[in-house]
This record gives sequence, C-alpha cells and structure tokens, in this order.
Amino acid sequence: MNDQIHTGDEHGELGDAEYAEFMELAALEGFGADEIESELAAAGHGPLPVLAVVGRPNVGKSTLVNRIIGRREAVVEDRPGVTRDRVTYEAEWAGRRFKVVDTGGWEQDVLGIDASVAAQAEFAIEAADAVVFVVDSAVGATDTDEAVVKLLRRAGKPVVLCANKVDGQSGEADATALWSLGLGEPHPVSALHGRGTGDMLDAVLEALPEAPAQTFGTAVGGPRRIALIGRPNVGKSSMLNKVAGEERVVVNELAGTTRDPVDELIELGGKTWKFVDTAGIRRRVHLQEGADYYASLRTAAAVEKAELAVVLIDASESISVQDQRIVTMAVEAGRALVLAINKWDTLDEERRFYLEREIETELGQIAWAPRVNVSAKTGRHMEKLVPAMETALAGWETRVPTGRLNAFLGELVAAHPHPIRGGKQPRILFGTQAGTRPPRFVLFASGFLEAGYRRFVERRLREEFGFEGTPIHISVRVREKRSRKK
Repeated sequence: MNDQIHTGDEHGELGDAEYAEFMELAALEGFGADEIESELAAAGHGPLPVLAVVGRPNVGKSTLVNRIIGRREAVVEDRPGVTRDRVTYEAEWAGRRFKVVDTGGWEQDVLGIDASVAAQAEFAIEAADAVVFVVDSAVGATDTDEAVVKLLRRAGKPVVLCANKVDGQSGEADATALWSLGLGEPHPVSALHGRGTGDMLDAVLEALPEAPAQTFGTAVGGPRRIALIGRPNVGKSSMLNKVAGEERVVVNELAGTTRDPVDELIELGGKTWKFVDTAGIRRRVHLQEGADYYASLRTAAAVEKAELAVVLIDASESISVQDQRIVTMAVEAGRALVLAINKWDTLDEERRFYLEREIETELGQIAWAPRVNVSAKTGRHMEKLVPAMETALAGWETRVPTGRLNAFLGELVAAHPHPIRGGKQPRILFGTQAGTRPPRFVLFASGFLEAGYRRFVERRLREEFGFEGTPIHISVRVREKRSRKK
C-alpha cells in the first residue's frame, strides 16, 4: 500500500500520466484547467491541519468560527454555552485549507464552568495543531482565562491570542492590556463585524503546519491506529483487555470509569496495532449530561488520531441515538469502520431477531461496514476482529484508476440515466478519484445531480470496486454555462 502515500503534488493522488489523460478529457467536455485544479486540490488533500478555537463562555467563539469558515454554520445565540454536537468545520484562507474545531459546545453548567472550560481546552489542545485563544478584551483577563493559559503553556502548541469585541479605537487599548497573559501579541478583532480577522488569520497560517504532523501509520512498519469507541459501559475496556490478553485497563461495573485515552501497543493476528481506548469521566448523577459531553470529546479526539474506528454496540440494549451519533462521528471524520456487536453470547433467539432488524433500520447508513459479533468478556469470536479491521483498512486505501472509473461511469450512465428534471437531463461526463483514506471522488456533470442519484452512484461504486469498511466522499462539479464565463 506504500505507493499510496501522498507525494503532496497538486493533483491529489493522480500520477502525471493519469493527470494528463484526465485534463484531456476535461478539455473535451469544456472544463477550464482552473476549475479542475481547484476541485482536485479540494478532494485530493491528505488530513488537514486542525485549528481549535478555545476560550471561556460568551467571548464570541462561535461568531469567530463563522467568520473564519465564512458562513453561519455554528449556532450563535446571545446565551452562553449554546453550541451543541457538531464541532468541526472546514475552512480556507489565502489558498490554504484547514479544519476548525469550535469548542463552544462544551460549556455545560452542570460540570461547573471551570471544569468544563478546562475540559474543552484540554481536548482542543490534544486534537489540534494550533490554537486560537479568544479573550473578551472589554472584560480583560479573568481567573478562568489564566487557568486556560496554564493548560496551553503545558501543551506547548502554537497559540494565537485573539482579543475579541474590539469595535473601535478605544477598544485597542483594552486589547494591549492582554500582553500580560504572556502569550505574545494580542490580535484585536471584532468577530461580529469582521474587523481585524484577516490579520489574525494570517497569524494562524504561520502557526499551522503546512501538513499536519499526524501521519497515522504510514511509516513503513508503523502500527495502524485503532480507536475503540462506543457509549459508556458498552465494554470497551473489557474488549481492550481481552485483545491484549491481560488486565491493562481498570474495568468497573460503574459506567464511565476510564479517564484518559490509553494508547496500547497490542500484538494481534501476527501484527502490532496501536489501540486508543476512549471514554468519559466517572459520572455522578447530577453530572450526567456534562460527563457525557466529556466522553464525546474524548471520543472525538481519539477518532481524529486513529485510522480505523471499531464501534462497539451493546447487543443487550436497543440501539440508541448516542450509538448513532458515535457512528456518525467516525463517518464524518472519514475513518475506516468496523462494527462490533458486543455481548452477543447473552442473547436469546428473539432478541437476536429484533437486533438484526434494529441494525438494518438504525445503522442502515453503514451497511458497508464489516461486522463482527463478539463477547469482550469471554473472548468469543475475537479472532474475527483482525480480518475485519484489515478489510476495512484495505477499503479505506483502495484507489480506482481514472481510466477504469470512467469506463464504469460510462456504462452506469448509459444503463441508468439521471431522471429528467425541468426538461433537462443532467449527465455525469467523467470523473476521477482524487484521494484515498477515505476514497474521495470528483465527478464532473452537465447539471445538478440529485441526492438520490448520488447515493445510487455510491452504491454502484461499492458493488463494483469493494470499498468495504470505508466511507466514500463524492463531490460533483457542474459545468458552468459558457456565457457566464468571465
């Protein structure tokens, strides 16, 4: 698989000859080279560097994130701590792409404000390549801010200090007072009005690495990184112990007893794997909500660091919204995926029947993921885990040559044309696979392709080329009308 390591060239993962052939196709169909280049660069990039935005509640983190990504996607409300679930967005500045992590959502009052600010800063630091620390310049540095500074210092990641809510000359003086934090120059910004954000983003680009340090297991012979994820008390630690063949992790009936992600090098099926066990913090009843949040932060951090996620589902309970959320997290992060149904040996016939129906309906969106029915406690069927993981990683790294892909697309469009809409029939003209890990395709079309047709194309791609155990990203570029060309 080593021929698939990114060479960092502009055309995603297309070799020179393939790229030339592809550009010829594009020219025939009337696409300009610039249109093609930007699409390939967007789809062909490896993992993007990660920028985390941290700070205490209500300093304007989500407003700043919207400013950076250039659209109102993060929830903004004038009440502290309203950001929820979704935390990662893609952004671009001065031609460079990166991921932005909005930590606004982790300000759960139930955890106590200091604990939650510390929690989100801790996570952000762990997952990020650089950090934007937002301080309300009108209020000045508070004790909570000072506590975050300590965390940032300990981590040693590059930090850009953002003095927010500077709306005019008078605010500039407030901003300079923040030199006292010892994090270097405060960048005066008004996230609301966009003032000063450009200069701050220039500083961010200097702080971010060109490509992230995290290269996964591409080092020759380096162990593949596996995240064991699942909701609290689903048996992640028992599974890790069983896999490792010894008690390495504290197992307790109390849900959520694992504290930190533990990296374990484990010998399995004649190979060494690096397992990242993840979990929340011990839950007290009145901390329930906050602790779940903390658990999902940990999960997100582990998934970012892994190549493959093994999602553990408790067979004895109904599949919950939380299970679905965890699956979505892994899919959105573009990781290879294996579904492990735990406690399978405890089920009677009737529960098995209903569980199969549940998996079909509730987890239908990942019907492509290899599935193993295991018992983490007794070790039953654990030997099936390694082949499933290898299959998923192979799917994640599969690349279809452009010529072969276009032959397939030609047949597909001839046999199953897109439905006619408004008197027009959009057609897929040609396409290429611009990246792997996960497989990313760019299709060029004569008109807008409906979501249903895109899903159909994805299903057929899977039937034809495998891609077992991996999400697939398909982006469609529609040919511009020539008259609209500048």
